[in-house]
Amino acid sequence: AAQLWPAAPAILRRESAGNYPGALAILKCVYEGLQLPFDTGLKVEQRYFTEILRTTEAFSMIRSLFVSMQELGKGARRPAGIPKTEFTKIGVVGAGFMGASIAYVTAAAGIPVTLIDRDQEAADKGKAHSEKLVADQVGKGRMTKEEGEKLLSLITPTPDYQALSDASLVVEAVFEDRAVKKAVIEAVEAVIPQTTIFASNTSTLPITGLAQNSKRADQFIGVHFFSPVEKMMLTEVILGEKSGDKALAVALDFVAAIKKTPIVVNDTRGFYVNRCVFRYINEAYDMLTEGVPAAMIENAAKMAGMPVGPLSLNDEVAVDLSQKIMKASIADLGPNAVKAEHMALVDQMVDVFDRRGRKNSKGFYEYPAKPAKKFLWPELKTLYPQKKASEVDVNVLKQRLLVTIALEAARTVEEGIVTDPREADVGSILGFGFAPYTGGTLSYIDGMGVKNFVALCEKLAASYGPHFKPTPLLKDMAAKGETFYGRFDPYAKVGRAA
Repeated sequence: AAQLWPAAPAILRRESAGNYPGALAILKCVYEGLQLPFDTGLKVEQRYFTEILRTTEAFSMIRSLFVSMQELGKGARRPAGIPKTEFTKIGVVGAGFMGASIAYVTAAAGIPVTLIDRDQEAADKGKAHSEKLVADQVGKGRMTKEEGEKLLSLITPTPDYQALSDASLVVEAVFEDRAVKKAVIEAVEAVIPQTTIFASNTSTLPITGLAQNSKRADQFIGVHFFSPVEKMMLTEVILGEKSGDKALAVALDFVAAIKKTPIVVNDTRGFYVNRCVFRYINEAYDMLTEGVPAAMIENAAKMAGMPVGPLSLNDEVAVDLSQKIMKASIADLGPNAVKAEHMALVDQMVDVFDRRGRKNSKGFYEYPAKPAKKFLWPELKTLYPQKKASEVDVNVLKQRLLVTIALEAARTVEEGIVTDPREADVGSILGFGFAPYTGGTLSYIDGMGVKNFVALCEKLAASYGPHFKPTPLLKDMAAKGETFYGRFDPYAKVGRAA
């Protein structure tokens, strides 16, 4: 005990940043219980348990991570009256990293997959990705050799689109380019029957626009997977303006078959998760240009409960992908769609320093050869005049990072993109690890009270810019004393997004 107790609270603080009261209560129970008779120790534990059960954190986490996750996983948003789809074959077009990974999780669910690419070599390369994953699982004892062989036998790589003629669902996972996707949509629709659903795996391109290339827009839907597909539990199902109930039902049946948790969102640029993710990254850009030391940004994010800092996340996403998305936004929406200083920062990172993220081993971080760990690029501090650590309030950094994400989530509700608060919460935690102790983005707002959240937004807007201004919906809810789960009661609705 003398060796354990001096270290235990420090380890807990390092791992949880003090955000999980239940974990601290467990330590207290054991520490105090060891010094008491057994029955008295049980009473101490009961009292701590009762205290924790009444916390906002416990209520929010139980609702989102237990109740809501189960309800969504069991098809809470599936349209009624449509028979469940039993999949005999799935088509995946595009054997790159995403397409190959989608084929893997489909085969892992026992469903035959036809993996299409421009030629046999490219298609075989896609299957090789599954072979690597299987070898890894077998090596770790998580899969037998026979199970691995059976999984791989379900994946058929080919350049022949005709092989999709009997697929009940085709998932397109080609490069994020409208022209490329248009060609694939036309090639697939030339061979599939009228009953087959077409799903586009896109992370940024609006589904309604892509569906204009289809002759059967009611059979067209978005299914957005997250990387790495085999590990990420979330899938966004995106409804285009003309997507029908059957398309939604089949997409949700597929997500359930591959054991993912779906959220259903209406169509918009970046959908739900990526809109929130890029708000998180953009706030870090603001902080960098203000001269906040990069290490403080990353540490404040972890202290706020995020699994990784925004700069580290940007490296994983790829800094040059951020550049492409920002340029596309400017091209489509005009120069005011992106802050000039953000564009200048990213252009400098990519075009001047060739720092594209983890994929080329240099981004906001340096990635030395293993076993050495990554570390922040030392030259980052030379890009902008640096503030002293004593001039920066870490609590304000934490607030900015969480509030900007939660505010974006509230905007998606106001715009009708997300219509069910359960999906906003579960999507934010499973999609990018939004501080789980809060229960998710909308539970974070409800947990502190909408009135308090609006006051915090106004305070941050006065110091850090108009992007923190509370929306009309939030102001209205604050005036009426409402919550998101009260105003948008998920149990009052049945069926698909309105």
